[in-house]
Amino acid sequence: MLNPFIDLINNVISLINLALMVWIVLGLLVHFDIVNRYNPLVNRVYAALSQFFEPMLRPIRRWLARLLPNMNGLDLSPVLFLLLLHFIRNALYSWFYAI
Repeated sequence: MLNPFIDLINNVISLINLALMVWIVLGLLVHFDIVNRYNPLVNRVYAALSQFFEPMLRPIRRWLARLLPNMNGLDLSPVLFLLLLHFIRNALYSWFYAI
């Protein structure tokens, strides 16, 4: 029997994954001056996504700074956050839908 709460959590994780990918790609496009950072729509979307993801990524960045002190500006925290979300999704499905 399928559990609607697990499916709801899965859908929320999927939306967070999608928003994180949009934030990463938009940040790269702004950084390489492909998209104008002074465009009001781009500025609002990027600011809103930054306010949403920065509190979640801050503890991962602190942990990575202790583990790998010199990364020369490379930020691996979104990648680790994506891996964590996929782990949570797989753990929920394997725990609740085990035969």
